[in-house]
Amino acid sequence: MRLQADYLVLGSGIAGLSFALRAAAHGSVLILTKKGSSDSATNWAQGGIAAVFSEDDSVGDHVDDTLDAGAGLCDPKVVRFVVERGHDAVQSLIDLGVRFDPSKDGSGYDLGREGGHTQRRVLHAADFTGQEIERALLDACREHPQITILSNHLAVDLVTSDKLNSSGPNRIAGAYVLDAETLEVGVVEATLVFMATGGCGKVYLYTSNPDIASGDGIAMAYRAGATIANMEFIQFHPTCLYHPEARSFLISEAVRGEGAVLRNAAGEAFMQQHDERADLAPRDIVARSIDHELKRSGDDCVYLDCSSMDPGFIAERFPNIHARCLEYGIDMMKQMIPVVPAAHYCCGGVETDLNGETDIPNLFAAGEVSFTGLHGANRLASNSLLEGVVFAQAAADEAIQRMRDGIEIPPSIPDWDTGQATDPTESVLVNSNWDEIRRFMWNYVGIVRSDKRLARASRRVQLLQDEIRAYYWDFMLTPDLVELRNLATVAGLIVASAQLREESRGLHYTVDYPEPAPGPVANTRIKRRPQ
Repeated sequence: MRLQADYLVLGSGIAGLSFALRAAAHGSVLILTKKGSSDSATNWAQGGIAAVFSEDDSVGDHVDDTLDAGAGLCDPKVVRFVVERGHDAVQSLIDLGVRFDPSKDGSGYDLGREGGHTQRRVLHAADFTGQEIERALLDACREHPQITILSNHLAVDLVTSDKLNSSGPNRIAGAYVLDAETLEVGVVEATLVFMATGGCGKVYLYTSNPDIASGDGIAMAYRAGATIANMEFIQFHPTCLYHPEARSFLISEAVRGEGAVLRNAAGEAFMQQHDERADLAPRDIVARSIDHELKRSGDDCVYLDCSSMDPGFIAERFPNIHARCLEYGIDMMKQMIPVVPAAHYCCGGVETDLNGETDIPNLFAAGEVSFTGLHGANRLASNSLLEGVVFAQAAADEAIQRMRDGIEIPPSIPDWDTGQATDPTESVLVNSNWDEIRRFMWNYVGIVRSDKRLARASRRVQLLQDEIRAYYWDFMLTPDLVELRNLATVAGLIVASAQLREESRGLHYTVDYPEPAPGPVANTRIKRRPQ
């Protein structure tokens, strides 16, 4: 397989599809997605998208809430950039056909409130907002004559002109791509590449993320020489359904926003002991509070009590959550929901500027794969979908202008060289390494950390990376092997970043440095040395 496009988009969530639609008016777009076209973190998003749509709200309030949640690490310029563009970005989704729930009087939209927000500003489609956004964007992309979507294709590595020993400044040239069905590695050459590959939740044993979230874009960008920032800040969602048959099912923060209360096994509401905002505290505080409660009591889970909410309101506002809980024998109208924290969102990623461009020219990124400076040390609920669409549009505008101004065509990429690789015969090694990474990351690099735990994790990840590296070049590629390699790379980046931050701030809490460091605070940046 050898393909060419003006714009290569990796990923089919809100960022990738938004970029594709905007760029397609000015060139050919090829979207690669490693599973089905609707398999994305966007599709799993329940709560909604935050933007200023109420007369009681303001850009200043939204900016202040974001800065407060970010624990001193948000870039104020970036926060204002996103929030000021929030209304128009959401309106563009509405114009594409996204059906957010209207207000009762029909004069506007039903605005929810979640932890960390001082105003109601979360637009939603019941409790399956992501599905609704994904539906509208995919429909528009499928109908566009300039957009091609290839499912079951995953990028193996980004290719830059430096790697091709080409003259002139370094720039992106395209990517090697694995066909998940034929296992053929092909070439996609592109003038500009936009990464929207999502996060890395599958690096942890317990996560709310879909299976695709193996950190592919972050790992590929790191190997290509891009700067990776703030990977220590992994957000653990406080409330993932705790049930032996439930798989990564999230109980939206919006449930607490509408009045649900966290209780321990004894029925005691405990959040007020940890923060004056109680159940509406930001996620990092709520997750640590639950972790503390579970370690104190030895219980397996805590409970979410929805008894103060009207049953009719639950059925209308949270139909998806209500139905899924019923599948597991839990009636949230009558029973408390058992919940535990789970890895949910990566606040770090590939560093970009306000145009969404990385420090590799013509390589852009947006969404969870990126680090823009918006989230700081802790993401404010429902800011992620907003960030994805705002930066996708900014990146598309810059990419379009660059194409209009004239851009040097990147050098041709040679065919993939399989060398002496043979068919894999021991898939058990892949499965074993995958399981080991996820377990030691959960145990040593989770909600509460220490120098000793991080040192243990660092030694283990180094040994696994060495083992995986040898296995990777000995055998033909499979999707599982590609993902395992990326997972190990991302695990190493998280551990190394956590070791560099000798303080507790936001989502990074260590018992060895339990307070924020005094004075100016800096981002953690890691860049691969030239090979």
